[in-house]
Amino acid sequence: MAADNARPVALVVGAGDATGGAIARRFARGGYTVCVTRRSADKLQPLLEQIRAEGGQAHGFACDARNEDEVGALYDDIEGRLGAIEVMVFNIGANVPSSILDETARKYFKVWEMACFAGFLNGRKAARCMAPRGQGTILFTGATASLRGSANFAAFAGAKHALRALAQSMARELGPRGIHVAHVVIDGAIDTAFIRENFPQRYALKEQDGILNPEHIAENYWMLHMQPRDAWTHELDLRPWSEKF
Repeated sequence: MAADNARPVALVVGAGDATGGAIARRFARGGYTVCVTRRSADKLQPLLEQIRAEGGQAHGFACDARNEDEVGALYDDIEGRLGAIEVMVFNIGANVPSSILDETARKYFKVWEMACFAGFLNGRKAARCMAPRGQGTILFTGATASLRGSANFAAFAGAKHALRALAQSMARELGPRGIHVAHVVIDGAIDTAFIRENFPQRYALKEQDGILNPEHIAENYWMLHMQPRDAWTHELDLRPWSEKF
């Protein structure tokens, strides 16, 4: 397949059914060829079909974002066949709560791999693609745990704190090279099936705009990418009006 030079490419790593999918759809509506990843490519099919039905261009890839070789091959394949990656969104979740008394070394390490190490692998590879061109956008999805470690979230908070530090370091190094690096703190429950099924009282707040709409989150990612470089945002907090902070 020849590269589609008419459209820029946006890569969403961790394109789930809520936030990641909404971000992918937003960039597709903006004229981007959208590449989306999950560990299982089969789970991407509904999203790909929706984007294509709306007139967008989308390609799905199975990729273990914690695997250096798979990550390298993913970017090389996209850049070789579809075009230069102009935007990379790292959106992998790893929220697995546990008491520190019960936490296992294996699960703690796995959470760190998903929420932090995978961010490093994808952020580094994206930067290596973008730096020679002198432009690009790298966006990392953060959480409440990026800012404070709540009880029973030691693993997740540790990984998200580290991802935030990675984003800060990359922004300071890559900004002068034309690459916009931003970190988005999503502080609050998101309108997902998981919240609806497991936290019905919280989900009931949807009628009062008390939980985050993935489509509205996605608009902010688009806004970050479209900012002129004389007014770049590095960190953006998104939360419902009712969320305490």
